[in-house]
Amino acid sequence: MPFKKLHSEIKEKLADFEISTPTLFQTKSIPVIKSGANLFCSAPKNSGKTTTIILTTLQKLKCVEVGSAPRAVVLVKNNEQVLAMYEAFIAYTRHTTLRVYGCDEKQHIELLKSEIFEGVDILITTPNTMNKLLLLEGVNTTQLKIFSIDDAEFLVDKTSYAAVLAITQSIHKCQYVIYSEKTHPTLKRFESYFMQYAKKVSI
Repeated sequence: MPFKKLHSEIKEKLADFEISTPTLFQTKSIPVIKSGANLFCSAPKNSGKTTTIILTTLQKLKCVEVGSAPRAVVLVKNNEQVLAMYEAFIAYTRHTTLRVYGCDEKQHIELLKSEIFEGVDILITTPNTMNKLLLLEGVNTTQLKIFSIDDAEFLVDKTSYAAVLAITQSIHKCQYVIYSEKTHPTLKRFESYFMQYAKKVSI
């Protein structure tokens, strides 16, 4: 069972939420993500994809803050999704030292930059905001360990797709996990870039 091999603090939180049994998707995907492989994950709604992002991110970061540069990035479609993902993470990280930061696009980019500079472990943002921050040298990517994209179908939008390519070119070494309901042909094109030799889990 994938939950048995997770960090003790994660297991405590799952017990608090009375989550004892992984979904089929979680059973298949969590061990592969824990192995460090790049991965395309496709599963229908309500398969546990968002929870999987949270659990595997916390596992990768060992539930503790380190340094000041982000060690995990979660990309989402829009500002509404940034705030929703932030709330979902906070439910799990509230009693840890992990610092989660959601980039609110309504705030000035310089404010986002200065707040990130103060120290962040998990950065939640849209591709366009992340790309702007990189152009302003507002995010240090040297410590990144895991880079997840939620509901990645939105990357059929050319601007978002181009932003992801630009972002990944600035990252030296990192694990990438792309979540979607179906693996759209646009997503498969990433195999020519940062998703070489990626594994696939599909439900």
